[in-house]
Amino acid sequence: MEALHEKKLKYLEEVANRIREAIIEMLLEAGSGHSAGPLGMADIFAALYFHVLNHNPKKPDWPERDRLVLSNGHICPVQYVAMALVGYFPLEELKTLRKLNSRLQGHPHRIALSGIETTSGPLGSGLSQAIGISLAAKLDNKKYRIYCVVSDGEHDTGNFWEAVMFAGKNRLSNLTVIVDRNNIQIDGYTENIMPLEPLREKYESFNWHVLEINGHNIEDFVYAVSEAKAIYEKPTAIIAHTIPGKGVSFMERDYKWHGIPPNKEQAASALRELRTLGGRIKSEHE
Repeated sequence: MEALHEKKLKYLEEVANRIREAIIEMLLEAGSGHSAGPLGMADIFAALYFHVLNHNPKKPDWPERDRLVLSNGHICPVQYVAMALVGYFPLEELKTLRKLNSRLQGHPHRIALSGIETTSGPLGSGLSQAIGISLAAKLDNKKYRIYCVVSDGEHDTGNFWEAVMFAGKNRLSNLTVIVDRNNIQIDGYTENIMPLEPLREKYESFNWHVLEINGHNIEDFVYAVSEAKAIYEKPTAIIAHTIPGKGVSFMERDYKWHGIPPNKEQAASALRELRTLGGRIKSEHE
């Protein structure tokens, strides 16, 4: 992974904003889907696909590629946009989200789209899938790394914590989990439904190295990933504190936007706001 200089940071921030715009456009076209989570993770996915991951969009099955497992598959619009922008498939295909026979379904389908590592849907299972890949890499003495994006809400499931224990016990240092700590799930706020705190201490008690960051600070995220690579005796969890609906003021921090798309008027308002933000990002770096 190359150094993150000022010019590259500016570029990643612009990519993140473009991802948010495309998410709104996709959801409007589809007429269904999730808004809050994808918008909140745009900064991290911009950093992953355009800076962190060792991958090749022209050779999606390259054996030495890093693996990215999306456990909370309902936020897949953010992954689809990042993949299209980096060259996995044409941008025009984003308009097919959730349509019949589309490769871009409401949850990622591994066989349908090259570059998708696992099929996701049932929350809580993605970490176990990522652990299987991590353990196999260790047994085969492979150098690629495994990144697993998870929601905070899926920490409610018992099998998730079985996976956390297994990874800690087996010292899977090639595994980095990125927790989207946006504090919402479909029925409300996480701390009202099933309190997760103290989340950091829970991971640490199962032999994980834990870092907490502002999930909208790309520089912080890149440094956290670099630190994870320097940890050889345990897996790393990056708890990324994010704002659901980030960039669209009427969606931010409102759990009701977890699983609904904007209508035409709402989408137009959101795009105006994001395009204004994009202009500010450019001017701040000029």
